[in-house]
Amino acid sequence: MLRLQEKDIDSAAEVFVRSFQNDPFAVFLAGNEPQRGEIMFLFFKFMLRYAFFYGEAYATSPHFEGAAVWLPSRYAKMTPELINKAGGEVLCSKPESDFIERMRSLNELVDAKHEQHILIPHWYLAFIGIVPDFQGAGFAGKLIKPMLERFSADGLPCYLETNNARNVAFYEHYGFRLLEEYKAPQAGLTFYAMLRK
Repeated sequence: MLRLQEKDIDSAAEVFVRSFQNDPFAVFLAGNEPQRGEIMFLFFKFMLRYAFFYGEAYATSPHFEGAAVWLPSRYAKMTPELINKAGGEVLCSKPESDFIERMRSLNELVDAKHEQHILIPHWYLAFIGIVPDFQGAGFAGKLIKPMLERFSADGLPCYLETNNARNVAFYEHYGFRLLEEYKAPQAGLTFYAMLRK
């Protein structure tokens, strides 16, 4: 597992774009191709910068088969001040898109559910993505297992949400339990909130 540096931002952002290229989350936020890839690339660049300021980001290896962004709970809710400090202006560089408004409305729901489920200090798995060619080959586990072992040693829970029902069993394998299944009607998405104590 490779802790990412600022020079790795573009490579890691591309991992996420390829991982989420047909995901309903990306389709809702950024619309149809080819615009979707460009907008999501900017979004994931921002998320990686945010992780450099407030959390941690990793790749599976220097070959970038996959990547993950982890945030301590105090920074999981992104306030305007935190966003600006991390270079959030990059997200406004596509004025023809309603991406910002869509992201804001989705974040309000996800943040509210997050706060309902856990208030004590914890870690938050914000994003994990594996390039399609490498999915099913154990790379997600390489990103998750060492972090969970560290959190357990520190006595800290870990929280996540996924909008893919198939991922629930995967995360249960690593000790997460399903807390709630909830819908984001404006996005046409169903989220699964999960916690590992």
